[in-house]
Amino acid sequence: MEKLLIGSEEWCNLPDLGIPAIKARVDSGAKTSSIHAVNISTFKRDGHKWVRYEVFPLQDNRRVSIHCESKIVNTRYIKSSTGVSEKRYIIKTPLTLGNDTWDIEITLANRDSMGYRMLLGREAMIGRTVIDPSQEQCVVNYSFEQLNKFYKIDNKKKSGFKIGLLASNPELYSNKRIIEAGEERGHEMFFLNAQQCYVKMDANTPEIHYRGGKVINNLDAIIPRIKPSMTFYGCALIRQFDSVGTYALNKAEAISQSRDKLYSSQLFSKNGIQIPTTGFANSPIETKDLIEMVNGAPLIIKLLESTQGKGVVLAETNKAAESVINAFKSLKTNILVQEFIKEAGGKDLRCFVIDGKVVASIERIAVKGEFRANIHQGGSANIIKITSEEKKLAIKAAKVLDLDVAGVDLIRSNKGPLLLEVNSSPGLEGIEKATGKDIASMMIYAVEKRIAHKKE
Repeated sequence: MEKLLIGSEEWCNLPDLGIPAIKARVDSGAKTSSIHAVNISTFKRDGHKWVRYEVFPLQDNRRVSIHCESKIVNTRYIKSSTGVSEKRYIIKTPLTLGNDTWDIEITLANRDSMGYRMLLGREAMIGRTVIDPSQEQCVVNYSFEQLNKFYKIDNKKKSGFKIGLLASNPELYSNKRIIEAGEERGHEMFFLNAQQCYVKMDANTPEIHYRGGKVINNLDAIIPRIKPSMTFYGCALIRQFDSVGTYALNKAEAISQSRDKLYSSQLFSKNGIQIPTTGFANSPIETKDLIEMVNGAPLIIKLLESTQGKGVVLAETNKAAESVINAFKSLKTNILVQEFIKEAGGKDLRCFVIDGKVVASIERIAVKGEFRANIHQGGSANIIKITSEEKKLAIKAAKVLDLDVAGVDLIRSNKGPLLLEVNSSPGLEGIEKATGKDIASMMIYAVEKRIAHKKE
């Protein structure tokens, strides 16, 4: 059999998946082929395990999506370069290159951060191809016009909705993903730097201005992702958007409550939500009693304005705890003292709640010698199935703070699940890559529902 000459990248056709063209990186160093797949879920058909998933075949274009179903032939656990352990399903499907077609095995993986939506590994090429890495697209090279014929790129309908993302850094993964997801669903998306927005308060003509005077009163919705240092100003902007009839996915009051760790802890206690025993005091005279109140060292000391694990200290002895607490108090800094849940073993759960439902959850694991499991502190993540009790706790915590979108952090203890914290601007990167779920699109869908209901 004459072998097919291929280059370092090739356009592949996966006919059984309904994908006529997807550019693949050819990599003989990789054993198995993989394809970018999100929103992965399994189901049974004729006694066999199948998988549903969504493929975005064109790089940097999330408006073209293909919904696929395949029989699972194997399952593999793979740890990524970021330390995230992924459960990958393996499917078998025909691959067409030029005039040749043969079956290959492909793993379903989140390749959003990769340069190609597909990788062609050596198992798919053995005995069938010859690789010339100095060339590209030896078999076929599609023009935009041909891709447009396949996918009708230019025919994607506009929704007419105008949605602003109120944040600070357009290059952050989470912000880029939300903009992409909104554009994919046909909306006009605007990145609004919160620091460059300003307001006119007037009973007759209230206004929001942006960058030198442009009035932006005509947005249907905003998605706030306010960094902690901008909480006061950001919430003022959200209230102004509300005054001109713009819907906000997370209201100003909800964000403000979630950022105040003391007040939110009081709200949780008031509503019967179990949290680690927590103490708060002002006078240094009460330090020893404060330590005893939370069952002594080891204990956690938190700055009220801490985020992403920053400003959180573990004191391993009572003496160390006294020193740290008094040092913070001498700086006129407000802190919480909280019991340390040793049995958690440096692990916690992040539950992503949207519109009253837990849409994804991961277990975060601290690096060796670290007690904070935050991804920003070097922690890794695994997909995990949470219990019904944990799910109810996460949903209730978001509801108590009146958050439409929330990252709810739980910890497993001998007393059952405990609530650690609720984040009103949860990051998407760790949880999307670990679970393969398109959470950004779920957020956009939540906005769509509210806008549509409002316009009825």
